[in-house]
Amino acid sequence: MPNKRVEAARVPRVKGVDKRIQLTPEQRSEIRDNPEGLSTHKLAAKYGVSRRLIQFIQHPERHAKNLLDRQQRGGSMKYYDHEKQAEYMQTHRAHKKQLLEGGVIC
Repeated sequence: MPNKRVEAARVPRVKGVDKRIQLTPEQRSEIRDNPEGLSTHKLAAKYGVSRRLIQFIQHPERHAKNLLDRQQRGGSMKYYDHEKQAEYMQTHRAHKKQLLEGGVIC
């Protein structure tokens, strides 16, 4: 099986081609300058991105601090245990089955 990361590296990082790219460099500079004086919420709606991305573009020091804090916490840690999640889902499905058989839900 080919390595997806190697193949992804060959794709040019262009808006529309690479789905990770959401804004062009021109749009980013326009957001930083914000000549219209729009709020973060309105800028996010205008470009179809999150308010958080807009804030990180306008305040790069916050983005750097966020990345540093995440790295100090251990990087991209697992937020839940897969075995525990599977166990909980099994319990939940059994409970729903009991409710269905008991006529409590349809």
